[in-house]
Amino acid sequence: MRKAFICPTKYVQGENELLNLGYFVKTFGKKALLIADPFAYKLVKDKLDATEKQYGVELISCGDIFKGECSRNVVKKLQEFAKANKCACTIGLGGGKAIDTSKCVAAGNPLIICPTIAATDAPTSHSAVLYTDDHEFDDYAYFRQSPSVVLIDLNVIANAPVRFLVSGMGDALSTYFEARANFKSVSNVNAGLPCGANRAKGTLLAYGTHTAAAIGELCYKNLISDGYKAMMACKEHAVTQAFEKIVETNILLSGLGFESGGLAAAHAIHDGLTVVHDIHACKMHGEIVAFGTLCQLVLENSPEEELFEVLDFCDTVGLPMCLEDLMTDKDGNVLRSSLSDEELKAVAAKTCIPDESIHNMPFAVTEDMVIAAIKTADKIGRDYKGLD
Repeated sequence: MRKAFICPTKYVQGENELLNLGYFVKTFGKKALLIADPFAYKLVKDKLDATEKQYGVELISCGDIFKGECSRNVVKKLQEFAKANKCACTIGLGGGKAIDTSKCVAAGNPLIICPTIAATDAPTSHSAVLYTDDHEFDDYAYFRQSPSVVLIDLNVIANAPVRFLVSGMGDALSTYFEARANFKSVSNVNAGLPCGANRAKGTLLAYGTHTAAAIGELCYKNLISDGYKAMMACKEHAVTQAFEKIVETNILLSGLGFESGGLAAAHAIHDGLTVVHDIHACKMHGEIVAFGTLCQLVLENSPEEELFEVLDFCDTVGLPMCLEDLMTDKDGNVLRSSLSDEELKAVAAKTCIPDESIHNMPFAVTEDMVIAAIKTADKIGRDYKGLD
């Protein structure tokens, strides 16, 4: 059986670690293309200036070429800009779009990822999502290797809104359960995909390793043992041992776990739920994945002890447990508490398209089964919260 595992060349996290960014740039050359979220750049500009001076490197800003969208046109312009300025490597600093754009620009060449939030597990992966210039989904892209360096400045992460950290925990929550499903079904994982856009074009397939399975299990254990403590630390902008553990869990463990362990129902149901505007507008990726995880546990008839452990965790850190939670905006306003039959059918149809990870479950899944799981998970969550 062909198996695959993929990971960054180097992962480093620590306090004020951005001050060492120049050290890593210097291992590739003197100039680096900096692709950054404008807001994130302003927050860390002093550290960037300091590391340039200390290590004698030049971080070349891409100016107004990157305006927040990862599209083919933007990527092409940035690659031309990097070549004209003789940049030895690419830096992606900020959130998901800046990180994905930097991956596409680097295209498997020297790349340093500096996330400023711990909201997803994307920083470690060898994949990115492309959009059109009109902000519509275009394609997935896979590169020949993961980032050269993933550099985490814990002080920057600790000073970001706590919601980002909690959303990252929601994304990480699915890692163990989805990897477990993949191992039971002997499904292919992203780690075996060749470089290029569109996974359907890939011919080399591979299965998850025992290492990936162990990472997924550790990911879950860390969330249960330290998630609440890390959230409290983040609220105080404090870097504690629990906070350090959860940042590593959200970014490194979950990142390695999803790529080399595989995705399943939780992320597929997330993708389906995003067709509902009120959900897509109110909730972040990891928040929706958390509810998707509850749906997966219902779908596979997980033991009640396990289901309620996950519910307890979601309740403790404030992750969604029912549809009403998903349609509550950032100000606490409940838009509505249920989905129509037509919406549920649309969600299920999107969840079950041929290329979706729902088909990595160890049994065949139909649209009716997805609808039943969503309705049941919603009822269980509402009952847990005392809403019914």
